[in-house]
Parts: sequence; C-alpha cells; structure tokens
Amino acid sequence: MTDWTPFTARARTWFEHLRDAICAEFEAIEREVGSEATFEYTSWKREALEGEAGETGGGTRGVMKGKAFEKVGVNVSTVGGGFAKDFAASVHGASAENNAFTATGISLVAHMANPHVPAVHMNTRFLTTTKAWFGGGADLNPPIPYDEDTAEFHAAFKAACDLGAPGSYDRYKAWADEYFYIPHRGVHRGVGGIFYDHRECADEAQWEANFAFTKAVGEAFLAVFPRIVRRRLGMAWSPADKARQLEWRGRYAEFNLVYDRGTLFGLKTGGNIDAILMSLPPEATWS
Repeated sequence: MTDWTPFTARARTWFEHLRDAICAEFEAIEREVGSEATFEYTSWKREALEGEAGETGGGTRGVMKGKAFEKVGVNVSTVGGGFAKDFAASVHGASAENNAFTATGISLVAHMANPHVPAVHMNTRFLTTTKAWFGGGADLNPPIPYDEDTAEFHAAFKAACDLGAPGSYDRYKAWADEYFYIPHRGVHRGVGGIFYDHRECADEAQWEANFAFTKAVGEAFLAVFPRIVRRRLGMAWSPADKARQLEWRGRYAEFNLVYDRGTLFGLKTGGNIDAILMSLPPEATWS
C-alpha cells in the first residue's frame, strides 16, 4: 500500500503557493482602485472529534475586505484523523470500520463590491482514505451575467482540461451544472465552470498526472478571474443593480448552507467554523 504522506506534503506546498499568488494578485487589484486593503491571516488547529486521541493538523484562513473585494476568503488546510462513524460511509473509500483520512486543499470565495463584477468560487484538494484522490473545480457567480465573461471563464478551464485531462471538459462542465443548482429555487447559482471529484491515484504515476491537472486548474483560475475583475471594475452601477446583487447573494447563501458538500465536510471533520462559513456573503437580502 502506497504511503501518501510525502505526496500530501507536496500537494500542500502547491496549495500554499497558489494561495500566495492569488492573494498577491487580489491585493494588486485593490491598489489599482486606491485601496490599501490586505489579507489578514488567522491560523487554526483542528479540533479532535469524540474518540480521537488528539487534534491533527489545521490551516490558515485569509480574509480581505476592500474597495474591489467586498469580502474575499482564501483558506488552506491540511488535516487528518477519523471521520465520525455516521459520516464515514458517505465519504469515498471510508467506512465506519475504516474511517481514517487525511485532506489538504485550498478553498476560495470572493464577493465583489461592484454588482457588475462576478463573485467566484474555487477549490482543489487531495484526500486519502482507503483510496487517494483529487477533486475540485471553479464556478463563476455573476449577479449580472455577461456572455463575454462566461465564455472566457469556460474557455480557460476547457484549456486546463485539454492539457491535464483530455476529453474531460464536457463531463466536468455538466457535473458543475448539476452540482451548483438550487433545487428549491429551480435555478443555478451562477453560470457554471467545472467540477471534478474522485480522480483516483492507484500509483505514483497516476498521482503525478492528477496533480498536474489540479495545478492546471489552479493556474487557469489565477489567469482568468483577475482579467474579468479588471474588465468590469470601473462600470457604474445603480441602486437597482445593488438590490439585484444582494438578492442573488441570498441564493448563494442558501446553496452553501443547505447543499454544499464542502460545508458539511468541514463541519463533520472538526474544521474551523469561521473558515468553513467564510463563503457566506457580507450582506444579502431575502424578499
């Protein structure tokens, strides 16, 4: 059986590198609009669940509130331990009898001040149970959609798929459309992107291939989203535009609290509550 420990360490190093690059770019955008806002970082330790010997791992929560980014959070965590028995059976490769896991990943959500600038979500991760796999993706969430932005966002992730997982784009796009859907509202929460999970690593060669693809996804995000932000950042907006954004944010909050598997995973594995819920918007309305 493969010892995935050094591979987890390599994945963690990449996720931390990606975080640093993204945060630097977002801070540069703030400077361009005359803001001195920077990310504030808070470290946390994983809380041991009942029956575990002690805490294992933790993470760093980065949050910035500025003129362009009304609220953006970038989390990196590396944790391990044992799933709660009633939750283990729902996780790929785990069971009540064999509930050990490790997980490392990056998670990002940005809520923008200008309603014309889309919000966005991105995360990539590497997990081990009795299996080892990568998962992740990104999706664009504009209160006021623009076809140009949607096309460019999808083109960037299609290129990442063509490079690292040829032939997978249509499947991962459809997976995102299915996943990022709010059944009780009958609407998608945005204009989609890609979503993938359980890209299993049977051996080192397969891990390297899946890791390369996961890095391509992160690099695609870093390349495309700042361009879209800069394109829309200077657009004038009306009170009606802001009202539309706030109502849309309510839908976003509903999805993350009711349907999002990442939220549930964090809550069920002793994650940091503030980091888990950093995806919620700073302000929202419900009619």
